Amino acid sequence: MIRPRSWSIKIASQTHQMLYRVLRGRLVGHLGEAQFLLLTTTGRKSGRRHTVPLLYIADGGSYALVGSYGGNPKAPAWLLNIRSHSQVSLNVRGRKIFGAAKIATELARSRLWPEFVSVFPNYDRYQAKTTRRIPIVIVEPRPE
Repeated sequence: MIRPRSWSIKIASQTHQMLYRVLRGRLVGHLGEAQFLLLTTTGRKSGRRHTVPLLYIADGGSYALVGSYGGNPKAPAWLLNIRSHSQVSLNVRGRKIFGAAKIATELARSRLWPEFVSVFPNYDRYQAKTTRRIPIVIVEPRPE
């Protein structure tokens, strides 16, 4: 059974994803200072590809993502997927990027967390809501 909040998150995510693809990130690729991309992972159980829109911060030549799931005590499915299959693809404003995802070190997390909070202050509220340490994921693009 899908709980109402999970259902609404899923519908919003699918709608955002569809609009992002159609508009190549225009109009729905940002909200204020927050920038969005589409992350595609390989399902840890199914082996199928799954895509989600996520807020990101460019970190040098890499992309940083937050595994917040709105402060849910469970990790988001995409985060569980990258723990099993680190190879991912990104759609950044219509540009396809392939790379490897890894959980940020504590040092990198402590550097990036304030940047995420400055762009989206709810991340601090999400962290306060859960006992799990919300991770930051770094996607290192593969050389082309």
